[in-house]
Order: sequence, then C-alpha cells, then structure tokens
Amino acid sequence: MSHLIRGLAADGGIRVVAADTTGIVQEAGRRHRSTPVAGAAVGRTVTGALLLAHVLLKAPQDRVTVRLNGGGPLGRLTADAGLDGAVRGFAQNPGVDLPFRADGKLDVGGAVGTAGDIDVIRSHAPYGDPYTSSFPLTSGEVAEDIATYLLSSEQIPSAVLLGVHFDAAGRVTTAGGVLLQALPGAADSALAVLEANVRAFGQLTPAMRRAPLLHLVEEELCWGLGFELLTDPPLDVAFACRCTDARALEALAFFSREEREQMVSQDGGAEVVCHWCGEHRWFDAAAIESIKGAEIRCPDCNTLWFREGQTPVMREGERCSCGRLVELPN
Repeated sequence: MSHLIRGLAADGGIRVVAADTTGIVQEAGRRHRSTPVAGAAVGRTVTGALLLAHVLLKAPQDRVTVRLNGGGPLGRLTADAGLDGAVRGFAQNPGVDLPFRADGKLDVGGAVGTAGDIDVIRSHAPYGDPYTSSFPLTSGEVAEDIATYLLSSEQIPSAVLLGVHFDAAGRVTTAGGVLLQALPGAADSALAVLEANVRAFGQLTPAMRRAPLLHLVEEELCWGLGFELLTDPPLDVAFACRCTDARALEALAFFSREEREQMVSQDGGAEVVCHWCGEHRWFDAAAIESIKGAEIRCPDCNTLWFREGQTPVMREGERCSCGRLVELPN
C-alpha cells in the first residue's frame, strides 16, 4: 500500500511531506504499458503532484495538476492529485525508449526535454476558474523543475527528492518522494543543518531499499532538527481515476452527429479510452444514439461549443482553437 506522511522539524520552521508511491507507480506503468524511462517520468510526476497537493491545497475537493511539456519524445507529461489521496497521471507517448545516460541512469530529462514549461494548475472548490503558474523547465528531471516552481511562484525555498527504481526485468521495485520546505521564521542554523543532511543523503530510492521512509526522514534528512510526525497512522494514497461510463459517453458528444452515425454504421459502436488511466469502454449503437440535445458548433472548424444538457464546453467571448470568437445563446 502506498502511503504519505507529513511532519515538522526545527520547531516548526521546516515542513516535511514524504510519500512511498511504489504501488502507485507500479499501477500507472501497468495501465499505460510504459517503458522504464516513461514509467520513471510518470512516477516522478505523480509523486511530485501528491507532495504538492499537501502544500498547496486546503480542501479535499481541491486538485492540483502538474504538466511538463518540454518538447522531448515523451510528449506532454501530466499528473493530477488531491488531499483525498487519489492521484493519476500519464505520458503522451508511454512507449518511448531511450538509451541510458553516460552514468547508467534512465534519461528522464532527455525524454521530457527542456524546451518548454512546467505548469502547475490549482483548481479550488467549487471549481471556479483554475489558477495556473507556468515556468521554464530547469532540467526535465521533474524534481528540480518542481523545486524551481516552488521558489519562483510560491517564494518558498524547497528541496525535492523524487525517484523510481526498476529491477533488471524492468519492474518497478521502489518509488517515492520527499519535499522539505523552509517556512517563514526558520532559523538559518536549522537550514544549514538541513542542507548538509540533504547533501549527505544521496539518492532516494537506494535509501528506501535499506530503511523505511519514516526512518529516513526522521533519522537522516531531519537529523539534528527534532522531527515531529503529524500523520500517525500514515495517509493512504493510491492511483485512482475519476473517469466513469457517463463521462466517457459524454466525450463522444464532441464528435458531430454525422461522425457518431458513421461510428455506428461502420463499427456498430465506439470504444473510448481514458488517457488518464487507460480504461477501455465500449458503447453500442443504442448508447451512442442516446446522445441528444441541441448543439452549437464553430462555423469554421466544427468544434463543439455547447450541447444542451451538458456543461458549456466554451465560454462566450473565448477563442475557439481555430481563432474564431465563441458566440453562445443567452
């Protein structure tokens, strides 16, 4: 079972969030049939999203989305997490494989690329307009990029450790992450100790294979800083998607009526695959024909703007993907 712990150190001057996400990363790799380099990239990103959820969000309904688009062969990398312990994520091209780096490590940075941005999107209940922060990628290795975001957007110096380890057969054996943050009022002497501890600690996954995560946090990363555990027992976290049959069927409404009729006449129905979790759903002719309601589509590119009975896809005055201004009925 994957789990997450939270705590404080240095008399409340340092915040600590740590997660063992081995089960989550194993499940993500299985669902998307990822190569090791893609699985490592997704694993780091879903773990990072979980850690960020526990420093950026306040309510169980809130969500944080982390998106890296660095122009590498992996394509866009996306993860979504909340305080409810549910996280999901995917890579646009999970079958990408690359040679190992010169040091023998997986080339996650090369797969992600650095010619782009990291976006962190916060959606707060009751889900009004999401708030997005975007910064140039630092390395494409994910941990450094999240640390850069926290320093640039939140003005919080942070150390971020993320790791995914595979055995010789390409199976995930260990995955996890630790986020250490200097809070206002943290003593300079405590931060100096923390910095020395992080430098001496080395890589996360080898450490997780020799000792439990709580021990690593308490006895090594926060050595000499008086760690106080706030989560006992640890919080359960898991790979979980919010896709449903209803939402999958609603996705077919984005196709025009003529396209849906063609699906029925040629194939007898349609298959919808969730890009978040890889779940396959088959809808027969009757299900597809149940999609009803007046539609408004872009006169130029036929993109769906509005369908009766469905949450508006586009808003009045927004620009369609083709550039045309959206015009909706009152």
